[in-house]
Amino acid sequence: NPQNVKEKATEYLKDTGIDMAKWTTCFDNKETAAKVNKEHDEGAALGVTGTPAFFINGRMLVGAQPFEQFKNVIDDELAAAK
Repeated sequence: NPQNVKEKATEYLKDTGIDMAKWTTCFDNKETAAKVNKEHDEGAALGVTGTPAFFINGRMLVGAQPFEQFKNVIDDELAAAK
């Protein structure tokens, strides 16, 4: 929740090898907030409602998909391009 997100994230990250000083500075100063918000808005405009979401020539695949699903879309797009 908003009240303990920093505490919980710090606890989770402590043994990951991440540079905690840089992470804390980024978190406190919201250095990447504008970029994250821009990318969120771009995804929302394209119909993305969660992750993962993939686009292949404008065709969206939602959720964790098996290799075959990607292959089918790619093969279909290649056939259409001929």
